[in-house]
Amino acid sequence: MTNKLSSLSYEPTGQKLPKAELHCHLEGAAYPDLVRRLAARHGANLDDIIDDNGSYIWTDFTSFLQCWDRVAAVIRTPEDYADLVEDYLKRNAEEGCLYTEFFISPDHVALMGMSYDNLLEGVAEGYERAKTRSEKDGFPIEARFIVTCVRHMGPEKAIGVANTVANRPHPLVTGFGMGGDERMHSQKAFAPAYEIATEAGLKCTTHAGEFGGPESVIDALDHLPVDRIGHGVRSSEDTDLMKRLVDENIVLEVCPGSNVSLGLYDSRKDHPIDKLIQAGIKTTISSDDPPFFHTSIGEDYDAMAQIKGWDRTTMLGFTKRSLQAAYLDETTRCALCERVK
Repeated sequence: MTNKLSSLSYEPTGQKLPKAELHCHLEGAAYPDLVRRLAARHGANLDDIIDDNGSYIWTDFTSFLQCWDRVAAVIRTPEDYADLVEDYLKRNAEEGCLYTEFFISPDHVALMGMSYDNLLEGVAEGYERAKTRSEKDGFPIEARFIVTCVRHMGPEKAIGVANTVANRPHPLVTGFGMGGDERMHSQKAFAPAYEIATEAGLKCTTHAGEFGGPESVIDALDHLPVDRIGHGVRSSEDTDLMKRLVDENIVLEVCPGSNVSLGLYDSRKDHPIDKLIQAGIKTTISSDDPPFFHTSIGEDYDAMAQIKGWDRTTMLGFTKRSLQAAYLDETTRCALCERVK
């Protein structure tokens, strides 16, 4: 696929502007060079989905999901997950990202023969390695993990995931969400799983308003205890919904590069994030599955600043809103906010 972002070129920000991201799928954050090493570790061959330039090969949303599943299938041990978390957090730190939230899926790792405890072991190890390294480099980072059910696996599976995370509390796991194919099932069908998660003290988000349209956001707000919406950009098509998002203080986890690559909008210039901001909606910027979309948190910040004509103060606003909406303890949140000041 010829990526719609590949022709754009931006100056790297390094650590000039502090950043934070709330919407990143862990397996989707695996860059091709790391994935090739993991494939070799397990005797797998992914040459048919990685081209000669080291880019993932897909053509539409369905084939993107299939490519994503193939990549995720070589991340199958705690060591693999530790390597992945460390690699991605290192990349983010190099772009000035103070804080990252990852989506992790017990259902996915179960397909790889791993338990939820195995997954926690791996991601915690990777986090500790990255945190230690970042502190030595003079740019300490933080990260947390949001456990997700997989929408196309159905509501019953989601209840199992919610029970698993509720029965195994972990200090790095601070949220519950839902990913997967937004075109399947309703948000309402997953209300029982979300009830379990909230009773366990987890904050909640869900994917909506991407391929499902504004009605999927309404479905989520009507039936799920969420304070954030993953993507949510199709809310821009419904004036009443935009007012509701403001009134209910809902934060949108906006992923401009992802939205363009998956064909929701022709270019970042056409992206409606500025319309959402003008309506008074709290928006943040994240990268979603960055190597699949030839982007990164740094590139998404830079690209939107350049194309929309936003200044440093405006861009810092995205970081501040991300930290305020993050699923974090208040002590850590305050420390990160002080660094942004």
